[in-house]
Amino acid sequence: MIHCEGLVKIFKTEDIEVVALQGLNLTVEQGEMMAIIGNSGSGKSTLLNILGGLDRPSAGQVSVGGWDLLKIQDEQLVEYKRNTVGFVWQNNARNLLPYLTALENVEMPMLLSGKLDRDYAKQLLEWVGLKDRMHNKLHQLSGGEQQRVAIAISLSNRPKMLLADEPTGSVDTATSDQIMRIFREVNRELGITIVIVTHDLELAGKVDRVVAIRDGLTSTEFLKRNPNLDQADGVAGSDQGGLQEVHEAFVVVDRVGRLQVPKEYLEAVGIGGRASMEFDGEKIVITAPKPLEGDDK
Repeated sequence: MIHCEGLVKIFKTEDIEVVALQGLNLTVEQGEMMAIIGNSGSGKSTLLNILGGLDRPSAGQVSVGGWDLLKIQDEQLVEYKRNTVGFVWQNNARNLLPYLTALENVEMPMLLSGKLDRDYAKQLLEWVGLKDRMHNKLHQLSGGEQQRVAIAISLSNRPKMLLADEPTGSVDTATSDQIMRIFREVNRELGITIVIVTHDLELAGKVDRVVAIRDGLTSTEFLKRNPNLDQADGVAGSDQGGLQEVHEAFVVVDRVGRLQVPKEYLEAVGIGGRASMEFDGEKIVITAPKPLEGDDK
């Protein structure tokens, strides 16, 4: 569904140039539900905006559902945003029109594309648990209910991919759990690809795959597995139905063999600008280089 290779995004002003994405690689399969995490400034929101057609990439390759987002024309971009991608924002004001009812909000994207389907709009609101609230205006709904309306709106034009930017950032824990259950159900029932950007590690733990971005590059992947209850491996998880769901971490290696070693690992063994690398037949070993003769160290 999503394929990024060597993706670069540069923001330029008269006085400064910022490289937000520095050759990022990412592949997301059709029907996958995954999360992207990273610190502020890591490039995760920039990536989401590019995937959503809100920003243009500077270089590299990025395709979504067959659309080449590097070469796409403006008129094609309108069709892409209308039919391929749905967005859920942390700020409800970006999703909702306050003077309309919940049902009218869900119908608005349909009206704009000339495909009004009231039965489907009602079905979406039932899916998100608002069957009895669909005729209420926004001021009559709680923050969590408004966010569920936003999810229904994002699905109104039957997109192939749903992008969610901190979708639970402004709700309590119980509502956050409810929203994640809705995402899971929509993913399962409709087969829609869901990409969630978040800084909440607990939220990220509720999806099957997590990709960490650092300094504009994918650095680590965490894949869910379900071993029998066993604390021996020291990996934290949540007990569900007699199984412990845990995420196992993997360093991401791109096609030319580049990887990001966590900074804390490098500092722990004293690696700075250079490193020694050896292959012992089974493992690749990275160590701090031995001082050259005549060096102070």
